[in-house]
Amino acid sequence: MSEGLSPLDRPNSYIGRAVPRPNLARLLQGRGLYVSDMTLPRMVHVAFVRSPYAHARIAGIDAGAARTAPGVVAVVTGAELAEVCTPWVGVLTHMKGLKSAPQHAIAVDRACWVGEAVAAVVATTRAEAEDAAALVEVSYEELPVVADMEAALAPDAPAIHPDLGDNLAFERKLDAGDVEAAFASADAVAQAEFVFGRHTGVTLEARAMLADWNPGEQRLTVYQGTQAPHMMQNIIAKHLGLEETQVRVVCKDVGGSFGVKVHVYADEMATAALARMLRRPVKYVADRVESFLTDIHARDHRCKGRIAVNRQGDILAFEIDDLTAIGPYSMYPRTSAIEANQVVNLVGGPYKTPNYRARARVAFTNRNVMCQYRAVGHPIACSVTEGLVDLAAREIGMDPVEIRRRNLLPDDSYPAQSASGMKFEALSHHAALDKLVAMMNYPALRAEQTDLRAKGIYRGVGLASFIEVTNPSAAFYGVGGARISSQDGASVRLDAQGAVVCHASVTEQGQGTEAILAQVVASAVGATLDKVRIILGDTDHTPYGGGTWASRAAGIGGEAAWRAGVALRENILKVAGVMLQADPSALDITEGQVIDATGQARVGLDEIARVVYFRPDTLPADFQAELIATRHYAPKAYPFAFTNGVQASWLEVDIKTGFIRLLGHWVVEDCGRILNPQLVDEQIRGGVVQGLGAALFEKCEYDARAQMLNANMADYLVPMASETPDIQIGHIETPTADSMLGAKGAGEAGTAGAAAAVVNAVNDALSPFGVRLAEIPLTPELVLKALGVVL
Repeated sequence: MSEGLSPLDRPNSYIGRAVPRPNLARLLQGRGLYVSDMTLPRMVHVAFVRSPYAHARIAGIDAGAARTAPGVVAVVTGAELAEVCTPWVGVLTHMKGLKSAPQHAIAVDRACWVGEAVAAVVATTRAEAEDAAALVEVSYEELPVVADMEAALAPDAPAIHPDLGDNLAFERKLDAGDVEAAFASADAVAQAEFVFGRHTGVTLEARAMLADWNPGEQRLTVYQGTQAPHMMQNIIAKHLGLEETQVRVVCKDVGGSFGVKVHVYADEMATAALARMLRRPVKYVADRVESFLTDIHARDHRCKGRIAVNRQGDILAFEIDDLTAIGPYSMYPRTSAIEANQVVNLVGGPYKTPNYRARARVAFTNRNVMCQYRAVGHPIACSVTEGLVDLAAREIGMDPVEIRRRNLLPDDSYPAQSASGMKFEALSHHAALDKLVAMMNYPALRAEQTDLRAKGIYRGVGLASFIEVTNPSAAFYGVGGARISSQDGASVRLDAQGAVVCHASVTEQGQGTEAILAQVVASAVGATLDKVRIILGDTDHTPYGGGTWASRAAGIGGEAAWRAGVALRENILKVAGVMLQADPSALDITEGQVIDATGQARVGLDEIARVVYFRPDTLPADFQAELIATRHYAPKAYPFAFTNGVQASWLEVDIKTGFIRLLGHWVVEDCGRILNPQLVDEQIRGGVVQGLGAALFEKCEYDARAQMLNANMADYLVPMASETPDIQIGHIETPTADSMLGAKGAGEAGTAGAAAAVVNAVNDALSPFGVRLAEIPLTPELVLKALGVVL
């Protein structure tokens, strides 16, 4: 900076100079644009030719017949598209040792899972594109398939990516306290191998993108169903060789996401690249089969665990060995190692034992890619932890409620830290458990259970305590080099008629973000709710932020909106003070009216807006009104705002058919200050239902050739209303002191503990038979096999 010069007088100032319009300047830079480029081309549709093999070399592609088919605009191969879109590698620097191969938008040399795109067909309609795609002839040379996670890590297993050396993508080990001494001194040791079925999000609305390249502006506008518009802006710009200012991402209401739409998908990157290549709008909407084959899968884990206890019921140690398979690539940019890493972080988290040993391994296979899905890692960690706790209780003859009361972190022990190093500001395990026991009338259920067993009816009660990661800081991704913002922002302004408009960087996928922000802004400013408008999901108009994931919309996005609203309120009161010749500190705003200390309305927000925007000449010459405020917020005091809770399931098992009937489900959760009770309750209920799906129904079935066998809604089962029990919700409120609102997240709590509670309830129901199940989904076949029934 030149000393003593104002911005107007600096040598590099543009003030007082003749400069061309930015867009005209681009046109004059010799970029090969012609008059024909300035016309508005017709939108086209893309369909992808996808590999039928789990692993094969692409020997040749004959697209002659497809190129001459009706309506076809272009047929593009991976090699051709690679000239426009660079490949990516899904690693984070803080995940030490994590490796992955470069992934292209369209496969160039090899297809590495069934459904990977090997060519794109662009046509004037989707039907024409699909018809032409069927005419593309691809010659494949089949390669060895790695279909199983354990086989993937065998010494003689073929490496899916030879340059990486082997199929071990990531490994983490942790050893806290004195685990060996704890197990040596234990009165009882219980162990089990927990198996989790791979499943996926099955969103109501499939993934979709419309990318529109404007040659005149040299700008790409992307309409996408995503959870993180600014992340996608950065990544699209980076891999298409553009500046971020040349990319606009627009995300309106999304029909469900659950983490599925927070990742970078190859076919969506291909769509953006095709729009730039062809200089016209290109649209892609996945069909349901494509969703099953290419939407991320999750939860494919096999985890061996053991627990040490003494006869008094004190938990002395946990130990786990977790193995998971992620597909042929680590997803970009969040990586596919986060789920296993979360399992290590969260196992044993609610309990006070300091002794904990863990190993997690992540293996490449030739199944579909796997990554973060609602409650990343939590259901695995909770199921392992709570399953072991119930096993320990059975070993020493202690009631499941009592062993938890004896070992949960005390409510007056905070701040505290788990054996894995997770830092807890303030939790309420005991208050939550006490409330749950009262809500479900636990003694009465136990008495009913005993009476029914005498009649040959087998019912069970299952409990699951849990912790939940919310409001993540930069410790999640930023420290690893990913351009994923841990902050969110909000701009709040008073418009010319006295209404309040809020632009915020979080997004809406049906969880009620807009409603929460409207409540927050109306309360912060003092406006009526009907006078607040929320605008989300547009990188051209909203402040920079991380978007919606990891239960952060209310806790981080809501906090930014609150702070911006409070700042706007202060600005409005300054104007009111001038207009009324009063001290602003003696004024307040309620129901859209500025009131004095007596509560009398003095002037409306509409009148303040009129004066500021249209009659500023009536205000003092040295006073400048500001009816807009922008604030950002990122958590600072703790890496995560942990929440906690406990769930219970009451169910009946038919020992003749193996069918499980859910009779009741209870959840008590502490998500800090509750901003909207109805939305919180429904978020929890929705999460529970997804957890019930994992427990009883959902599984992506594969054969030995890594072919998915149930990629349709007839064979992939999801829970329906008839299978869903009444879900009762209770709350404890422990606000975080890291923000003004004190809100934490609630979006993943239901999913975190539901499966664990159901499995524990099934095992409780079957305890008279001495069997123990530790695999989900708990199908009738599994139940009958455990009971020794020959099928």
